[in-house]
Amino acid sequence: MYILENAWKSIVRNKGRNILIGVIFIVISCAVSITLAISNASSTLIESYESKYELKATISMNRNNMFKDFNPEDRENSKLNMKELFSNASNISVEDVEKYGNSEYVKSYYYTASVQMDAKDLEKASQDMGGSKDFGMKMFDGDFSETSTGDFTIKGYSSIDAMNEFIEGSYTITEGEVSEDFDSNSCLVNSQLATLNGLKVGDTITLVDVSDESKEYEMVIFGIFEEKNEGMGMNMFSNSANTIITNANYVLKMDSENVSINPTFVLHSKEDIEAFEKELSQKGLDENLMVETNLDQVEGATSTISNVKTFALTFLVITLIIGTIVLLVINMINIRERKYEIGVLRTIGMKKKSVCLQFITELCIVASIALTVGAGIGASLSLPVSNRLLENEITSSMNEQFDIRENFGKSGSGFGNMPGGFKSFNGVANVQAFESIDATVDLKVLVELLLIGLLLTLLSSISAIASIQKFSPLTILKERS
Repeated sequence: MYILENAWKSIVRNKGRNILIGVIFIVISCAVSITLAISNASSTLIESYESKYELKATISMNRNNMFKDFNPEDRENSKLNMKELFSNASNISVEDVEKYGNSEYVKSYYYTASVQMDAKDLEKASQDMGGSKDFGMKMFDGDFSETSTGDFTIKGYSSIDAMNEFIEGSYTITEGEVSEDFDSNSCLVNSQLATLNGLKVGDTITLVDVSDESKEYEMVIFGIFEEKNEGMGMNMFSNSANTIITNANYVLKMDSENVSINPTFVLHSKEDIEAFEKELSQKGLDENLMVETNLDQVEGATSTISNVKTFALTFLVITLIIGTIVLLVINMINIRERKYEIGVLRTIGMKKKSVCLQFITELCIVASIALTVGAGIGASLSLPVSNRLLENEITSSMNEQFDIRENFGKSGSGFGNMPGGFKSFNGVANVQAFESIDATVDLKVLVELLLIGLLLTLLSSISAIASIQKFSPLTILKERS
């Protein structure tokens, strides 16, 4: 108690020196609280981006592996072997997708099923406008061969999450809407194909199997979509002009041998990528297929925010280093000025440990008052800084949610599984809750600030402790006299 009272009296007696030390602590605490707030806000943004851009894995052709046994001297047999390898590798079934998706590394999965079809009384959108049969072109090492294909591509999605073109905004509904019944015969047609054939929502179209004209499939138009930037390029029609969109279940019901399955797996984290690849290999994934992910896209989306966080932490370290050096210098000067006081205290019987404790107590009292003031200033400044960092993300994410709803033709509420009709589409985070960070300088930041302040106090007291330990009271008094 005596040490505490004596420390307070010393602080009051030496106002100028302690105000200077207090100002330094206020500046440091203000800077520390702001950088900690920015760091926390950056972490929140990174988590938001990682949720927004989920890690997705797809299966694609390993072309390098397919070409490794190609023999230029035996081109014909090599091409036949490659065609066979391609056919075997691309023959992925729904059962395979379910088997691959049943993994501890997979959060969710979906797929698209595509098939080529002809149609009754439906003119294909083509350059010659004649509706004549086109020929698909396949190339093997420079040589082309013609293979007959259907006039229309029927593309079926397994779920709303699989409809990436609508989620990303490449496709947008202009009439009608996307059906939520993924077992019906509803479909979506391109606006150009609809205009060319006079189609409207509610009309029925009849598809015909390419290899067997006796197999017919009726589909009801539920909506009409258009492709974004469809006017680009020199073609008369957009790439999706002859694409008819439906659900994967209906495509799989079509009795066709040419249905192509393209799965997408949403992984828990990037640490699971390698393990997931090994697991698929063990489950029988063809050696000519490989797993590709959007890891570069995910990391690229968070790189800017990560740089902000790194900058904040770097600034924090620099602030602490400079602050410690300044406080050490001031304390060294303080000890020199109070050398006689130390000699008197030691002469009247105060132990070295008690003298050191008094000086540390003085610094702790000044630091506590200054840290409180600095934390208050930092809190008032960090709120607008942190909220400014979040502002663009909030606006972008909210606009994206509404754009997605409009892409699906859903302008009203009640669409999706979130209150008010909001849904987290394919990892697009629902971040409306982050309108502000009301507790940026929260208990966690205050505790961190307190620990940093304590560390600074102890470090800056080193000079005082070292000087007091080597001072001789008799020598000090003799020098004074």
